[in-house]
Amino acid sequence: MEYFELNNGLKISAVGFGCYDAAKGDSQKMLITAVESGYRFFDTASLYGTERFLGKALSGSGLPRSNFFIQSKMWIDEMGYNQTFQAFDRTLNRIGTDYLDAYLIHWPRQNGTSADEWNATLSETYKALEELQTKGKIKAIGLSNFLPHHLDHILSICNVKPVVNQLEMHVGYMQDYAASYAKSKGLVIEAWSPLARGGLADNQLLSELSKEYNVSMGQVALRFVYQSGAIPLPKAQSMEHQKENMNIFDFELSSEDFHRLATLPQSGWSGEHPDLSIPTARSNFEQ
Repeated sequence: MEYFELNNGLKISAVGFGCYDAAKGDSQKMLITAVESGYRFFDTASLYGTERFLGKALSGSGLPRSNFFIQSKMWIDEMGYNQTFQAFDRTLNRIGTDYLDAYLIHWPRQNGTSADEWNATLSETYKALEELQTKGKIKAIGLSNFLPHHLDHILSICNVKPVVNQLEMHVGYMQDYAASYAKSKGLVIEAWSPLARGGLADNQLLSELSKEYNVSMGQVALRFVYQSGAIPLPKAQSMEHQKENMNIFDFELSSEDFHRLATLPQSGWSGEHPDLSIPTARSNFEQ
């Protein structure tokens, strides 16, 4: 497995397992299978309702906790100074661990708040995260869905720099400006929905390149994200597809094919935008 090095010296697997929507179906079996398939980096969140499932899968693996990079995220109604500590404790209890490798702010803005209000909330939240890191409870602080103007606020008030920014990124929607800006500030990009939640199945160019490289369409899409300098976080039910999603390092897209994928018309966007589609409530939240 390839790795990315974070700005604090930690190393992180170049492909992670995304736990979004994994509470549907047999989550426990899927996450156990993911561990058996070789995944060691898992991305979850309180919003996803999968922290308990992940904790059971990891504890049942018989592998040391230090073998895994566990990352979770707080939701918008868990933000604030005191609320952050409470949210963090709930996450630790659900996963069954005494620390996280990375803890992320899931969404930069709450519905119905002015810019000054959400900046104040972000500042209070980030202060709590820095204290958790000082206490050794988290190894790294991260962000999710932060656009350049959100990131600028964090950089203006932080004592400890965030290490990652998680963005929706896939063929047809790569958020080049937001990703490039975060990279220029020293953050590693993680790509959520790197397969566009199944929305790439009819992509003719991916189909063509799949045959040319003798790999699946999903592997081409994930390799494209990786070659763009981001960590894809795919999810799959079966061990076959889980292993397939990890196996993207023994081929390389040519410059021409990379350019062709990079210049496709926009497609597959989830419709979620941190300034335009601000959520008002959690869904699927685990108590």
